[in-house]
Amino acid sequence: MDKPFSPSSARNRDPILAVLRPIFADRRRVLEIGSGTGQHAAYFAAALPHLIWQSSDVVENHPGIAAWLADAGLLNTPPPLKLDVNQSRWPSADTFDAVFSANTLHIMGWDEVQTLFRRLPEVLAPDAVVAIYGPFNYAGRFTSDSNAAFDARLKSDDPKRGIRDFEAVDALADEAGLQLEHDHEMPANNRCLVWRSRVRIIAPRA
Repeated sequence: MDKPFSPSSARNRDPILAVLRPIFADRRRVLEIGSGTGQHAAYFAAALPHLIWQSSDVVENHPGIAAWLADAGLLNTPPPLKLDVNQSRWPSADTFDAVFSANTLHIMGWDEVQTLFRRLPEVLAPDAVVAIYGPFNYAGRFTSDSNAAFDARLKSDDPKRGIRDFEAVDALADEAGLQLEHDHEMPANNRCLVWRSRVRIIAPRA
């Protein structure tokens, strides 16, 4: 099949890689949520060969992801997992010490964003890192006119879509046991937010 192609994925991959390289340097297994075309999975897995890069998405996107992975011919990219954040069980019995997602939160409805963060602890290993890329609002305001126009287009396609408020997303992450480490400014009015699992201190038994 012809591989699907996203121009924005091609444009943003190197700035994202510059953020991921140091924070994933000591990671082993990454779950990418919403792999889309599969371009990021193939590119990042090639650039970070020490990682097992586990792609995932709804099943209709699997052929495109599989095509990109097949062409890349890498040993660290297992077949994509079928993953809808609303499904009753997430498919992997394994845990991951890193999670990555790009341009997904503004496509999901807010209830799905809430579900995503509520379910994250099920798949996170201790001291896991979570990196999410995309546009965000701050203090309820758009960071640029282009983001405001993008939000209007999203809502015209589906009223449930839209650019999310950073503060609301960070609150969900906090409830999931994640602490913000970095908020990276990215090209084209995007951000890359990086959280880490808070260390749980277990008191010794008396």
